[in-house]
Amino acid sequence: MELRDIEIFLTLAEELHFGRSAERLHVSPARVSQAIKKQERAIGAELFERTSRQVRLTPVGEVLLQRMKPAYEGVQDAMAAVVEAARRAAGTLTLGVLGAQMHEIAPVLARFRSRHPSAELRFREIFFSDPFGALRAGTVDAAITWLPVREPDLTVGVVLREEPLHLMVSAHHPLAGRDSVSIEVLGDHVVPRLGGGAPADWQAGVLPVRTPSGRPVRRGAEVSTFHEVLALVATGDVVCTVPDEGRRYNPLPGIAYVPLHDAPPVRWALIWCSDRETPLIRAFAEVARPSGAPGSAG
Repeated sequence: MELRDIEIFLTLAEELHFGRSAERLHVSPARVSQAIKKQERAIGAELFERTSRQVRLTPVGEVLLQRMKPAYEGVQDAMAAVVEAARRAAGTLTLGVLGAQMHEIAPVLARFRSRHPSAELRFREIFFSDPFGALRAGTVDAAITWLPVREPDLTVGVVLREEPLHLMVSAHHPLAGRDSVSIEVLGDHVVPRLGGGAPADWQAGVLPVRTPSGRPVRRGAEVSTFHEVLALVATGDVVCTVPDEGRRYNPLPGIAYVPLHDAPPVRWALIWCSDRETPLIRAFAEVARPSGAPGSAG
């Protein structure tokens, strides 16, 4: 007996009406009648008593219903379990992370591991001097970086979180004791020059080229790592804008962090090469999609 014929029998046993059964199964009443007759010939007994007024199960039909329904439901449950298992991605997903992002998205990582226990997560550090190189080289599958990302070969999958921007200055700098300052003060100071050739519009997501009034922000010595930035700031040679995670993860002697009260927040997103999208990447993006406020990974 084919699975479809079993479904027809069980539906008719529940509805006890050929027309309603056919409508529910999206087939013709003739198809329902043919399937039941086929089953009755195979069994050698009638399964339903049919009159002009009603349809009801015969004793043989009752026995078949009692035995067939649990078996059919077991098959359905098994298929659902297989589909769910297939949906759960497996393999290795390597994430490129800037700074402390692995710690910042800990709730997302926990959800992903819970929903996809067969998948392995690995991490590689990426640097602001070359934020997209590891993606394009294939050494990471996806990366977490600040926005904007306007590279034609990259997909911005989901915004994970956002945080305020601070100004990092020497502890002896005149701005160090302020409760907050305007981002306009960047026009009065020198900031580091980010080495490596990262796209200018991407750099400007954290380190603006101009102030809101249009004044240019002067660049000083070139840096390639965050520790080089810290060293220059500590000597008083430069000031530097930095996401709030810089303040929280680098409370160093000689460095002060001053809130920028009018700066737009830094938005962090999951990105990947558009032509290398995989089920694991899609699975991680789905898990990372915020369920609460926009930009929240929690």
